[in-house]
Amino acid sequence: MLQYIVRRVLLLIPTLFIISVLSFTIIQLPPGDYLTSYLAELEASGDRITETEIRALEEYYGVNESVYVQYFKWISNILLRGDFGRSLDWGRPVADLLWERVGLTFIVSFGALIFTWIIAFPLGVYSAIRRYSIGDYFATFFGFLGLATPDFMLALVLMWVMFAYFNQSVGGLFSPEYIDAPWTLGKVWDLFKHLWIPFIVLGTNGIAGLSRIMRANLLDELNRPYVVTARTKGLPEHRMLIKYPVRAALNPFISTVGWHLPGLISGSTIVGIVLSLPLTGPLLLRALQTQDMFLAGSFILILSVLTVIGTLISDLLLAWLDPRIRLS
Repeated sequence: MLQYIVRRVLLLIPTLFIISVLSFTIIQLPPGDYLTSYLAELEASGDRITETEIRALEEYYGVNESVYVQYFKWISNILLRGDFGRSLDWGRPVADLLWERVGLTFIVSFGALIFTWIIAFPLGVYSAIRRYSIGDYFATFFGFLGLATPDFMLALVLMWVMFAYFNQSVGGLFSPEYIDAPWTLGKVWDLFKHLWIPFIVLGTNGIAGLSRIMRANLLDELNRPYVVTARTKGLPEHRMLIKYPVRAALNPFISTVGWHLPGLISGSTIVGIVLSLPLTGPLLLRALQTQDMFLAGSFILILSVLTVIGTLISDLLLAWLDPRIRLS
């Protein structure tokens, strides 16, 4: 196991290097750059820009250098000084832009994940042990309905219902009086009052998918010979379920840790835009649209690191949970 962990950590270095090169290159592929978009906006507003001013702006933003030089400066600053560069669009350090939104993104994404697991796990177990019952059909119907409904559509429906019938706006994470206010107990309580909509919107699809996976896996495990043997030995049904088949059927929950870890930081971009949530997802979308290479590249690099680390964690947890899995 120790050799496996060391080997995976060592492979992390070249993997992240390749990812950083590819991500930085892909951001540069569309024609033009940030300065091109900026100059087009100035011309559209009627401002006249001379060639001297254009050359000065190119030097200021560093876009007059080749992609290789830009990448080398960016990655060397990250490795040597922990400096992710300066956002071209916002005119602020990339680290400041990310960290001021990471906290709220983590709260929303982690809360939605816990909400998903709390409901999906018992719902999948119930559907398996009460197969073809009314409750199973009810869970199946809402499961497929949740899978078929896009998150952004559910967000729009909830916003309309709350506004039309309760005269309340559910956009954002804070009430207008708390948006720019310093952190107090009142602001924290206001945040929690606004979190239930993102939890429901982001968790519905996950609940539907994981509960169906849990049901299918548990049904497969309930027909195994070891379950029949445990029953014939007189082991109580609830204890037998939790100790053996449910534990084996939990593999899908554990294997998705690698996906959820970067998701805790990135959040849901479309839902964030629809609900006006101050998350990192809309920030990344704007960086890609404006070709803000340092902000977008740093964001993708961070998500790549979390994806690799999350995959390693899920592999180790699977080996610990399921004795049939061995890492060597």
